[in-house]
Amino acid sequence: MTTTRTLAVPGARLRYEVRGTGPLLMLMGAPMAARFFEPLAGALAGEYTVVTHDPRGISDSVLDDPEQDSTPELRADDVAAILDALGAEAADVLGSSGGAVTGLALVARHPARVRTLVAHEPPSVELLPDAAEQRAAIDDIIETFHREGQEAAFAKFMATAGFDQGDEGSPAGPPGEPSEQDLADNVRFFAHEMRGTTRYVPDVAALTAGPARVVVGIGADSRGLLTYRTSVTLADLLGAAPVEFPGDHGGFLGYPEEFGEVLKKVLAGA
Repeated sequence: MTTTRTLAVPGARLRYEVRGTGPLLMLMGAPMAARFFEPLAGALAGEYTVVTHDPRGISDSVLDDPEQDSTPELRADDVAAILDALGAEAADVLGSSGGAVTGLALVARHPARVRTLVAHEPPSVELLPDAAEQRAAIDDIIETFHREGQEAAFAKFMATAGFDQGDEGSPAGPPGEPSEQDLADNVRFFAHEMRGTTRYVPDVAALTAGPARVVVGIGADSRGLLTYRTSVTLADLLGAAPVEFPGDHGGFLGYPEEFGEVLKKVLAGA
């Protein structure tokens, strides 16, 4: 059984879902909405109370000011507010892509609220030796969006990230025939989220200070993606090898059962 709830937070009204029983586990993306995590949530709900949500400005989480930019810090505070609403002191967290960056900000800002964070392929390009080049490429994608629209921007995004056009793991959503909501969420991503997410610099000192345990996840098929490089770099800075998950950047979409099994082992400390 899935329960849908809403929560007023500064500047927004968040929609989130709760399913299952057991220890609290939050699954989150950015800009990916809760619906993208439904297969994985279903695979885990037999052993966990699984919480998913639409990040602020995405899908049914509505902003007071539609022009407000989304930052990892704002999204982290939203997650802490959801934990408050649930009456939970702490949770395990899986964040993927921009959701992994949200998770990194959550640990830095609210360390006691996280037991284990699995940061699956965060696009933390500021950690790379060629950060200036990557920053310029991201700025070009955003400028292309404003000048030519999201189709042209999406093509540049896919190429910069290392995806083939047929891949389904891109953080802006899978290609194909998008719904009106997909199109609106893509606008949010390019215009108000992409720059803030990729500019975020993880606080390595805070991430290693505890009490939260931080694990970097990486896709078995992600070699060649930009987020493979960022994940390996972050894992090196944290002093632990990344954990391999099935599939690529969107492995939880294509292999929810297998992805869930690996996640359960990580959360158990195996």
